Amino acid sequence: MKQQDQNQEIQQKVQEIQQQFLQSEDFVVKEIAWSKDEQAILCFYSTLVKKSEVERYLYLMRHSKKTEAKKTEESLTITTEPYVKNKFIEYVCNGETIIYITSQNEMIRMNSPEFVHRTPDEPENESVLRGSHEGLVENFDSNVSLIRKRIKNNKLIVKKLTIGKETNSLAYYLYMEDVVDKEALQTIEERLNSIDLDMFYSVGQLNDYLDDNVWSPFPQLLNTERPDRVVANILEGKIAVMTDVSPTALIGPINFFTFYQSPDDYNSRTLVGSFYRIVRVLSFISAVFLPAFYIAVVSFNFEILPLELANKIKIDVNQIPYHPLIEAMILEITIELIREASIRLPKAVGQTIGIVGGLVIGNAIVSAGLVSNMMVIVVAFTAISSFVVPSMELNTTIRLLRFPFMVLASLFGFFGIVIGTLLLVIHLFNLSSLKQPYFTPFIPFQPKEIFKVILREPYYKAKKQATSFSPKEGEKK
Repeated sequence: MKQQDQNQEIQQKVQEIQQQFLQSEDFVVKEIAWSKDEQAILCFYSTLVKKSEVERYLYLMRHSKKTEAKKTEESLTITTEPYVKNKFIEYVCNGETIIYITSQNEMIRMNSPEFVHRTPDEPENESVLRGSHEGLVENFDSNVSLIRKRIKNNKLIVKKLTIGKETNSLAYYLYMEDVVDKEALQTIEERLNSIDLDMFYSVGQLNDYLDDNVWSPFPQLLNTERPDRVVANILEGKIAVMTDVSPTALIGPINFFTFYQSPDDYNSRTLVGSFYRIVRVLSFISAVFLPAFYIAVVSFNFEILPLELANKIKIDVNQIPYHPLIEAMILEITIELIREASIRLPKAVGQTIGIVGGLVIGNAIVSAGLVSNMMVIVVAFTAISSFVVPSMELNTTIRLLRFPFMVLASLFGFFGIVIGTLLLVIHLFNLSSLKQPYFTPFIPFQPKEIFKVILREPYYKAKKQATSFSPKEGEKK
């Protein structure tokens, strides 16, 4: 009779658990024999657990010599704790397997999840010529492993939290205890703990909560999928924030010049790395101001051009039926459309779109008299300059900034460009990243640090010149 009552109780519990999980198709709940005269309830999501591990554990328990035992020994992946309804649901949703022993009101947790994630291949949008070719993935263990492989130090701290009341997504941040910026760490912890979301599914949501100024066009956190880049910034005292829904790591605090630094700078020769970093910084000027400069010259100040060039440009411009601003807008929007189309389409088709857009449309639009040859050259050079930036976020910002500068140049000429530049500089000087100055080392002014952000310094400097190529001969001297 007692056995019958126990069976009825377990069946009721099974029905209650099925109702708690709304009888989801991938949820498994079944009654199993736990000991000689005791039954238990097995619960897990079949899409989240490694079923071979569950089978192996159950096989070992059923064939154990301690068949009378009602408890199990704990291990690294198996723990026992009192049954709590909310905890029970949380553990199952996290990919754990739960054995619920009703007679003792205990649950045994088997941590053997099997989440689907990519292999750590190199990110397509952050390719490098030399250096590591690994990339972050949408998995906590894999990402932390890639970072700890490069920082074998117990001072590397990893902390995690749950975001989203409905999704219960995992977020975590990493930093070096002895070099981290304490003020920035306090700021980022306060902002992470203040996140109040029902559903979290994008790293962009996290970015909005961590930014100092959401409405600024400039990114205030560095986005990267490269573990070597994450490690380099952590060792400089910065904090990296990641989630299990995206391979992107958010790094801060950063400054404006961080976006122009590439891992290739530090994997190549000092002079080569410094040269290309200077080229990238100068590309900001051409990418933002070149179309506006051309419009101002054509509309207001033709006299600053050499006479031969001015005559050629006048001939081309006189054949265009509308203002240079409209001419520039047609080309800029066409390039943006080609770029978006090449991203959304498959790779093979995307390359074809680029060729068609660059050659066929470009040639046809000039032959039709809609734009001049010089405008095509200016816009093409501007587009190339914007793509030099290693950061896609700042790349987008640069492409956005050139439009208001073109409007100001068409209305007020060089005076409009000066006003726009003044507003841009004021905005950069007032911007911050995790409450740290965004335009450092210029604001606040630090002369010694300016060369470090513009040039790539050598890893070491020789203190003494070698006396000979032969060490032994040098010692004799």
